[in-house]
Amino acid sequence: MTLWRMLSSPPERLWPEAIVHHGARVLMLAGLALLVTVGFPPNPRVADVSGYEAGVVATEDLIAEVEFAVPKSAAELERDRATAVAAVPMIYRYRPEAGDSTADALNRFFATVEDTLGADLAALDSVLAAENIAATPALVEMLRDAAVREEVLRAALRAARELIPAGVVDATTRDNLGDRITVLDEGGERFVSAAELLTATDLYNRSAALLPEDASPEATEILRLLLIRFREFSYVPNQQATAARRTAARQSVATTRGNVLTGEAILRANQQVTDEDLVRLRAYEEQLRTLGLLGATATGFLPSLGAYLLQVLLLGMLWIVLWAYRGEVYTNFRWMTLLALLLATYFASAIVISRVAIFPPELLPIAFVTLSVAVVWDGRLALMLALVLAVVTASLTPFQGADVMVTTMVGGGAAALAVGVVRRRSQSWTFIAVIAGSYAFVTLSLWLSRMQPSAGVLPSIGWTTGNAIVSAGLALLFVPAFEWFTGITTDQTLLEFADPNRTLLKRLSMEAPGTYAHTVNVANLAEAAGTAIGANGLLCRVGTYYHDVGKVLEPQYFIENQHGGVNPHDRLDPAISAAILRRHVVEGLRLARQEKLPAAISAFIAEHHGTQRIGYFYGKGLEQAGVENVDERDFLYAGPKPQSRE
Repeated sequence: MTLWRMLSSPPERLWPEAIVHHGARVLMLAGLALLVTVGFPPNPRVADVSGYEAGVVATEDLIAEVEFAVPKSAAELERDRATAVAAVPMIYRYRPEAGDSTADALNRFFATVEDTLGADLAALDSVLAAENIAATPALVEMLRDAAVREEVLRAALRAARELIPAGVVDATTRDNLGDRITVLDEGGERFVSAAELLTATDLYNRSAALLPEDASPEATEILRLLLIRFREFSYVPNQQATAARRTAARQSVATTRGNVLTGEAILRANQQVTDEDLVRLRAYEEQLRTLGLLGATATGFLPSLGAYLLQVLLLGMLWIVLWAYRGEVYTNFRWMTLLALLLATYFASAIVISRVAIFPPELLPIAFVTLSVAVVWDGRLALMLALVLAVVTASLTPFQGADVMVTTMVGGGAAALAVGVVRRRSQSWTFIAVIAGSYAFVTLSLWLSRMQPSAGVLPSIGWTTGNAIVSAGLALLFVPAFEWFTGITTDQTLLEFADPNRTLLKRLSMEAPGTYAHTVNVANLAEAAGTAIGANGLLCRVGTYYHDVGKVLEPQYFIENQHGGVNPHDRLDPAISAAILRRHVVEGLRLARQEKLPAAISAFIAEHHGTQRIGYFYGKGLEQAGVENVDERDFLYAGPKPQSRE
């Protein structure tokens, strides 16, 4: 097997086919990763942040080369957490059974009192002591009075069944409640106005009003003592929910005072270093230490190796996807070579942009690369390429940051998807509009999300618009060369050759209208059939337009152009008639070369009859001359047989 076949054909054996086939692609990957690493060497050099003390005057500006957070001190953090916890109000739960429970307890107590009335005073004292009710002898004596007991019990039960269910909250004073309380129960979370609630003191005062107007102070005191002992709150603190809320509030407190962004000044020249500045300096130093940048002054072997392996990993993802899901691209060495050249062009341009101060990242030619890939292959491959390039670009020191990655991803994605709305190269303005519009949209979105100085927005949009114009122009300029190199006929090229005003099609419609009508009808069927079997329906249509173009030289010899007139074949020898039919293929190929038809279209002319026999005239020749005097080769098309699904 020749070297070229090993490079461009699926390998059948490990050695040498598979080694050569895959090895060549690994070398492409390694070369691209090396280009990126050499063009963008890791640069861990940072400014020295040591030697600053409070009160010292800074001799120069200190600008943050990486973003970092400024942490709060332990005392400051604890103070903020305590404030956050204190701001969380108590959460309550409602106990609808509180009134009935209180009433039951009161009834049991008075039943016990009734049972002791036949005994001496010591028995009643024991009952009160057992319930922790501190009553004076006068109050104990009052309890022995049946009328007093009846009045107190009636008032206490009304308080339990009317006042407690309405809302008695476990709070010392109303001031502790605020305007409302939060209630969390099985029905969900709700708010209850504090004005609708009673505290324990309110309950005692309202209950006293339930006694008869002539009730003695002793009866009122007995009622108060009994409610203090037996009342249950209908709204009680939900300690678990409150603790969870306060824990969440404590944890939500930021541990940092804020972030210092890349490029932001940490210290200004000719100004004293304050204690606050020292806090920022220590945070910056810690971030540099975490990133492994503190004290590094030059690029060594290990950082370079790490950067190289990172690029191999990122670009290798694209190679693996091509191998696993786009085997037709991975297997074709010319196609992989073009893809690698486009990637090398992108990275070489990125190197130039990073070296020239006036060139912003908006000039990265992602649109050129993805647009070229989308036109030559398809938008899905181009979109995948755009995503990989965006990630690789964001990993490079001059372009690090989410802004560059998002802008590159959107610009490349727009170029990849724009192919779906453009039918001809003459509509290239659509490419430009879609790409430039996407760039402008993402630039404006990033500005609005961060409210950066507006002075930079219009220049950015201007750079990206120029990028879109140049990228679209270069992509369309190089597409013919890409088609020649890969042997691919793009949809845009096919659509241009489908124009009925093309020279050959116009001539066919004028000089062989029957053939032209036949061609159009068959093209409709071919496109539908090709699409149904997964072939290129557009290629089927356009190829069919041209498959019989050779008939334009002798249209009268083909039945679709005779319109019921005399058939000239009736006066010809069958071999001559067969030669005329065969000649339409030969002449068609000659016209195709003359008009520079793509090879994919010319194949329809040569292959649509394959090597089949011209049966009618072959049979007629046998009738006239006999088998021994007829050479079958005179009645066979030259072919070749069809080489593709189309």
